[in-house]
Amino acid sequence: MSNEFQYLTGFGNEFETEALPGALPIGQFSPQKVKYDLYAEQYNTTAFTAPRADNRRNWFYRIRPSVVQGDYQAMDNGLLRTAPITEVPTPPTMLRWNPIEIPAEKTDFIDGLVTMAANGSANGQAGIGIHVYVANASMEGRYFYNADGELLFVPQQGELVLHTECGKLALRPGEIAVIPRGIKFSVELISEQVRGYICENYGHPLILPERGPVGANGYTNERDFQYPVAAFEDKEGDFELVAKFNGNLFRCDIGHSPLDVVAWTGNSAPYKYDLARFNVMNTVSFDHPDPSIFTVLTSPSGTAGVANVDFVIFPPRWMVAEDTFRPPYYHRNIMSEFMGLIEGVYDAKEHGFVPGGMSLHNCMSPHGPEADVFEKASNAELEPQRYENTLAFMFESRYVISPTKYALEGKERQPNYLDCWKGIKKYYKGA
Repeated sequence: MSNEFQYLTGFGNEFETEALPGALPIGQFSPQKVKYDLYAEQYNTTAFTAPRADNRRNWFYRIRPSVVQGDYQAMDNGLLRTAPITEVPTPPTMLRWNPIEIPAEKTDFIDGLVTMAANGSANGQAGIGIHVYVANASMEGRYFYNADGELLFVPQQGELVLHTECGKLALRPGEIAVIPRGIKFSVELISEQVRGYICENYGHPLILPERGPVGANGYTNERDFQYPVAAFEDKEGDFELVAKFNGNLFRCDIGHSPLDVVAWTGNSAPYKYDLARFNVMNTVSFDHPDPSIFTVLTSPSGTAGVANVDFVIFPPRWMVAEDTFRPPYYHRNIMSEFMGLIEGVYDAKEHGFVPGGMSLHNCMSPHGPEADVFEKASNAELEPQRYENTLAFMFESRYVISPTKYALEGKERQPNYLDCWKGIKKYYKGA
């Protein structure tokens, strides 16, 4: 990545940054005249009256206010869907998919969005959408924003740049990025092809999970989250602005780049995080801990301890549990789990779950290690073991996750996924 990328640090901080000296007003937000003849514009992702600790807003100082744009017209949603998913019934069956292929024809980020599943209701501001993006071209003359939810990017293949109203984020596999609801951006490809996962969060904005008895350090640390410095475009021409609004895509003509913010201050900005900086906690005695100890970000719901969505990772780490079945145990869960694999092999699924692939184990649907993994782990010599070259993740939600029609009927679905458990043997011999 180029040295042009500079960042501000600290999760949820109140930042201020300017691309031109003096562009940011001091001591007030909306002076009668802004330097460089810029316009002041407030951007809110919470209600004006949200408590101070939860309130999120920015002030932008831009070349033109956002109202300067054309009339929106509906456009084809393609394979993009929004909760609630009602086009097909949701089965309790455990599901798994191969990676979605990157198209041969020219495809940018918007055209390459495919929805795999969703839950809750975007209109009700609860739940999530789960998408895959595949692209082989940068967004040329196109810009995008999502009014339905914030977007958590989890790249799996290829490097890209997110150029947002707040500035630029360089992103590669092993990192994540979050773009708040309503922020306009474009996606520039650094690699020839890119693929990754997106969690569209309709609910409470993502925050850092509590550490509880772990104390003041560990898991994610605020200092490791990076925010962009102001970087603007002053371009005029024939451009297109695409909006995802109330579950549908709309487009309008715009005669200038909407990424024309010269300075900004606030706490509702895009950010990125290197997953290698996650400070893993694990057992040093016995039993496999619950996966909640690997939570990077969480969107709380109205019930304490029950998440709208948790973003959980399974990174490289040491496993030293004594007299313990070390892979994830067989279980049924009130939470619904959608998993993806960024690289390597996931320890509970050594076959069929490949980088770029996905699986869904819904509320109360049983799951756990495949037969071969059980046999291997049950008879292994329990020495300290380093899990290397692996990075899996999970979107875990309190709401049932409904697959789309495409996910259930598309060529990526593995029809024989359940066979991985058919080899489980009966060992019980009676009392």
